[in-house]
Amino acid sequence: MRLSILTAALQELTPRERRDADPDLGVEEWLEFARQIGAPNIELSAALHPTESDVPAAALLDPVANTLDLREPFSAARAARVRRAMQSTRVGLSDLAYFDNMLAADESLRHRKHELMRRVFDAAVLLGADAVAGFVGRNPALSLDANLVMFEEVFVPLLKEAQARGLTYRVEQCPMPGWTIGDTWHNNIAYAPGPWIALHRICERHGVGDQFRIHYDPSHAILMGQDSRSVFQYLKDAGYDFLITGFHVKGQVIDSRGISAWGYGGQTMQRGDWRGAQPSTDPVEQRHAWKKQTVFCEHELPGTARHDPLAYLQNRTVDWLDHQLAARELLRIDPEKTFLVVEHEYPKARVQDKSRLAPILSASLAFTRAIDEAAAAMYALQHEVLPAQGIAVQGIGREAYRS
Repeated sequence: MRLSILTAALQELTPRERRDADPDLGVEEWLEFARQIGAPNIELSAALHPTESDVPAAALLDPVANTLDLREPFSAARAARVRRAMQSTRVGLSDLAYFDNMLAADESLRHRKHELMRRVFDAAVLLGADAVAGFVGRNPALSLDANLVMFEEVFVPLLKEAQARGLTYRVEQCPMPGWTIGDTWHNNIAYAPGPWIALHRICERHGVGDQFRIHYDPSHAILMGQDSRSVFQYLKDAGYDFLITGFHVKGQVIDSRGISAWGYGGQTMQRGDWRGAQPSTDPVEQRHAWKKQTVFCEHELPGTARHDPLAYLQNRTVDWLDHQLAARELLRIDPEKTFLVVEHEYPKARVQDKSRLAPILSASLAFTRAIDEAAAAMYALQHEVLPAQGIAVQGIGREAYRS
């Protein structure tokens, strides 16, 4: 598969005081950094500027970079500058990304986010990308069923705008449990195969089924007690094995002690994001809402977690080899046209210093490439070479739904 790396969680590789004054400098410097670490592509992150965002950076688990600065619309002149940098570094774009709540309850805020998403669409066209990755989100004031109605009313029009530009919208499935300081856990309604199918059926009714696809991240499956093989098998069984068309390569390591204390719902009380009966207004304290997640797990940069066969069997960390093999066996993808986008959110290693970060990311990219090549070789042996000679494949392997 094709390698890429997401720029989102590495927001200070070009310090803000430099890139705010020169909005495309951060993109140029990221392309050069990608060349140095051996990333042939980047997934270019956009976000509301901190002066415009409704969520302060201090309240976020992973502050997101507006590497692509769209305070002003992306122009042909800006695109030409970025294309020159792409040509000189020989680093391409897998896609553009803007991860935000597209179903925000406040209408004016939602309008601002949709306007930025339309600017991302326009930038993707100018830069020759064919897809944008993002969230659906949730209106926390409504039930999940009511959010399906809202999706039809306000999100489908966005997909029609993507369609008009020849783009696909790939939805990442993170449930975003700490996105609000309320007690809701599913704050992005596109969190699992059941919701994906329900949303896709709505899209099909409006002629934008081809625009709605999934950018699958195995870390979120682990977060919800799932494993990739079973998720992929379910999609195939339901006839929706075409939905996943891109991958984030990010792991999750479950802390069994945290599960013993709180279960998979995470910390439900005394988190520190409320003061008595009232939500805290302090962004630093609002960040404690993420204890719904962080008390029982930690993100993994691919290759940084120890090999743990028991954890694989318990769905408590990503079995990368089986992940890549299962994608080939169960999904309707063309591996040579499918991107693996490395996403770095391992807290202890998410330093904002290029000299320290470069060897970490280089090694993680090398790990991702090697695992994928191994999976490709296994697939070829088991599904092409041996069957062509009438030789049976050995063993059973990991089975979907097995308990």
